[in-house]
Amino acid sequence: MATREKKLRNPDDTKRRILAAAKAEFAKKGLGGARVDDIAARAKANKRMMYHYFGNKDDLFAHVVEDAYGEFREREAALELDSLDPVAAIKALIAFIWKYFLDNPEFITLVNSENLHKARHIKKSERMQKMNRSFVARMQNLLERGAQSGVFRKNLDPVQVNISIAAVGYYYLTNRFTGSIVFERDLMAEEALARRLEFNTRTILRMICTPQTLERIDA
Repeated sequence: MATREKKLRNPDDTKRRILAAAKAEFAKKGLGGARVDDIAARAKANKRMMYHYFGNKDDLFAHVVEDAYGEFREREAALELDSLDPVAAIKALIAFIWKYFLDNPEFITLVNSENLHKARHIKKSERMQKMNRSFVARMQNLLERGAQSGVFRKNLDPVQVNISIAAVGYYYLTNRFTGSIVFERDLMAEEALARRLEFNTRTILRMICTPQTLERIDA
């Protein structure tokens, strides 16, 4: 009992519990629907401490969105794409993003929620700028390596490529419920998900690879 009480009083642990609780509530209900009382109850913390550590509900939401992007970028950086040949690296990135979206549906929900608010919570975030600039730089390096070795087309825009990789998986998953009705198939069946990843991969490769590379891949 004493250990549990000490844990509840630990500032770092309290912050982690509040952020985890806020992430769950915001992902489930959005910024407008989430209630501070519910976040505090889920975190086993009082509202006073929540306000002390994170400010108001909007500030807390900004922290949650930053953390969500931060975790995503950290996992992406851990792929160490620079150690792979360009085609293998882009395939690994496509598979990672697809699996991350599947395993972390709250990430998509939080991103959707922030888009509803026109990104006003992260617009001036230095943390967001730093982590995403690093990612764009890594993508730029990957595309340049591919172009220099003759497997990728030249002068590809790293931002456009990244948006396309995310989009081919993002739309599929955000519309999985209506899509399953419209197209009369279970879009979330295991076989359907495997086919979609294959389709995503081939789509992106056809966008960025040279004709010679595509002939070799398809052979």
